Amino acid sequence: MATEATSWQKEQVSRAYVHVLATQGGYTICDWNVDKDGVDMTLRMRGLMVDVQLKCTQSPRIVRGGYSFDLDVETYDKLRDPDRSATGHLALLIVPPDIGRWVTHHPESIVLACHGYWASLHGAGEARSKGTTAISLPEHQPLTAKSIGAMFDTARQLLNPVGREVN
Repeated sequence: MATEATSWQKEQVSRAYVHVLATQGGYTICDWNVDKDGVDMTLRMRGLMVDVQLKCTQSPRIVRGGYSFDLDVETYDKLRDPDRSATGHLALLIVPPDIGRWVTHHPESIVLACHGYWASLHGAGEARSKGTTAISLPEHQPLTAKSIGAMFDTARQLLNPVGREVN
């Protein structure tokens, strides 16, 4: 029988997963103690920042081409705000239904049995409902150290659009 994880366990494995990726990619990690701005962590690279809201599920909603996650509209609105100083992203970590399978110990390694996906919400349209809005997390956007680099590429383009002169 699968053991359902508590919300704090899901939050902690999500943080660990992103910490590993950010460390591998050489990004600076800032964890927030309070999630009042819809942000669990901020990643930095040479002055650029990306904000990430972390979610974790043991029972993902599979849709054609990836996954869908219902994010509360208040958080969605905070992450999509075009006036943010850092681009807002949703990261969804998918873990096995049984918490006992999340981590496998080997003599020379520890293996996390999970995978993640991400979506940029910066500048997204208004939610169609008042409670939650479905966020598409395409399977071609796995959460990896390399894809975190893509988040920074997006932030760079938004802060310095083509044709805009920088003084």
